[in-house]
Amino acid sequence: MAESFKKVAFVASATPDAEEAAAALSRRYDNVPPQEADVVVALGGDGLMLQSLHRFMGTGKPIYGMNKGSVGFLMNDFQDDGLLERLQAAERSCVHPLLMVARDLQGVAHTAHAINEVSMLRQTYQAAKLRVAVDGRVRLGELIADGLLIATPAGSTAYNLSVNGPILPLNAPLLALTPISAFRPRRWRGALLPDRAQIHVDVIEPDRRPVSAVADHTEFRNVTAVDVSMDRNVDLVMLHDPGHSLDERILREQFGY
Repeated sequence: MAESFKKVAFVASATPDAEEAAAALSRRYDNVPPQEADVVVALGGDGLMLQSLHRFMGTGKPIYGMNKGSVGFLMNDFQDDGLLERLQAAERSCVHPLLMVARDLQGVAHTAHAINEVSMLRQTYQAAKLRVAVDGRVRLGELIADGLLIATPAGSTAYNLSVNGPILPLNAPLLALTPISAFRPRRWRGALLPDRAQIHVDVIEPDRRPVSAVADHTEFRNVTAVDVSMDRNVDLVMLHDPGHSLDERILREQFGY
């Protein structure tokens, strides 16, 4: 059943092109404060879409993105006309973020959500040494690599794909566990895990081989251990034009167009 969006809030990237588009659309469609809106229209690239999803996390407000940035995988094509009709006809993509809890050398726990991926990265010239457990059982006693990431289906075409991880259909109940420039085990290419898995990663020799933990754009340095799981208490809704849903975009990406 189509939704009725009567109150629209516009947010834009800090670029002249995006800001000019937001100003023009605001004059045509009446820009309301985000807290009063039925839907948020984000004008920019994928970075703005992720920022908007984080900003409005927990509000239940759907985000409809229009591409005014350099990368627009998560965005719809920009058009001046017919916005309300496009919103009315849009298809919903609902995703859940990852919840990351990272502990640092002082024993402090840091919490953050990730829509695309949680990554662990070496901080110096020395490779990281990591131990990986899934649901309480150690599955990899020692990974020597530049790092490791856990990606959602929505994030599987981002950093995960860049390090040769698998593309996951949006509705696949899976997470991608992907090494970043693995040295040992040399032939390990990662794993596909159930999206209900509880993933625990210990940093081996954290004093000599410091590692940072990153949830999308939130970074914590000098971590000793990281826990990652999908947070099913949080629903994030993106809106896409018919025929351009996130499911369709992920499928097209696998065929190279």
